[in-house]
Amino acid sequence: MSGGASRFTALSSRLLPISPLWWAAVILWAVVLWNLSASPSLPSGPSFPLKDKFLHCGYFGLGAACFLLALFGTTTPLPAWRTLALRSLLFTAIIGALDEYHQTFTPGRRGSDPWDWLADVTGGVLAAWIVMKLLLRLR
Repeated sequence: MSGGASRFTALSSRLLPISPLWWAAVILWAVVLWNLSASPSLPSGPSFPLKDKFLHCGYFGLGAACFLLALFGTTTPLPAWRTLALRSLLFTAIIGALDEYHQTFTPGRRGSDPWDWLADVTGGVLAAWIVMKLLLRLR
C-alpha cells in the first residue's frame, strides 16, 4: 500500500467511528442545501451539457454518504448492500422532493423538476455503492 493510501486508511478508520461528526455533516449539508434552494440565482461556472444534473447528483451523493456514515460507520457486521441502497434512496428521494417543492417558493427558480429529483436519487444510490466499497476496504 502506498504512503498516501495508508494515510487515507488511517484517517478514515479514525473518523468513521465518530457518528456525531457525520450527523453534523448531514445538518451542515441540509443548511447549505436550504440556502442554495432559497437563492434566486446561483453562481455559474463553466457550462457543459447536463451540468445541473451532475451537480444535483454530486451534491446529493455527498449528503447521502454523510447520512450513511452517520448510520452505519461503526456497524458490525457491515449492513447488506440492499440496506445501504434503500436508506440512501429514501433519504435522497424525500429530501430531493422537499428541495424541489421549496424551490417553487423562490423567485426566479422553477422547482418541481422530476429530472433534478432523479439526479438527486441517482447520487444517493451511487453514494451507497461508494460507502459500501469504503467500509469494506476499511474493515
